[in-house]
Amino acid sequence: MAAEEGNSRRKGVVLTKPVVYGNIARYFGKKREDDGHTHSWTCYLRPFKNEDMTVYVKKVQFKLHDSYPSPVRVVMRPPYEINETGWGEFEVVIKIFFADSAEKPITIYHLIKLFQTDPAVMAGKKNLVSENYDELVFTDPTNTMYHLLTSPKQMVPAIRHEPGIDYKEKEQRNLAALNNAHRKLKNEISDLSDRLKMSRESIQRLKEQVEQAEEEELVGT
Repeated sequence: MAAEEGNSRRKGVVLTKPVVYGNIARYFGKKREDDGHTHSWTCYLRPFKNEDMTVYVKKVQFKLHDSYPSPVRVVMRPPYEINETGWGEFEVVIKIFFADSAEKPITIYHLIKLFQTDPAVMAGKKNLVSENYDELVFTDPTNTMYHLLTSPKQMVPAIRHEPGIDYKEKEQRNLAALNNAHRKLKNEISDLSDRLKMSRESIQRLKEQVEQAEEEELVGT
């Protein structure tokens, strides 16, 4: 009975978990002779708030460019990150698996950035930071997932974000985009409802016209 309750879904419930993801890179100062690599870099997924993601995340998978040995890397516990070196930019596929297997994994794409026009970055004296704010959205979560998502634990030690990034501005901008998307979706649903209503009324009028024509035909005979 408990398992059935856990596998049932909470209809109409939408929960979100804000996250940041991206990469930090630093130039070596010259091309490495043995493999031609020019940068060291770290690709990561972090909670936006100081929450322990292991409460609801089972594992995080990073899919690198196929030129890397073992390009699929799986991280089971925080920090959810991988450290590598390279010479070129490419897209990493970050796939998040959840503690409740009934919830489908969420996939995020990030372009590993190595190059920037900042002189300090180009000289290898300063890290390049390429980061994004996003939200994991859970629509109609299972009861099990609902309890996990609404029972946060604090990270110890506390999560540290990269300096110089206005996370509040990122959060507000993303929230505004989500609100605009919700309004657009609501308007589209309203428009579709109006069209459906008009179609039903048109069908009803046609049925009435057909019935009237059939009655007139019977009277004429």
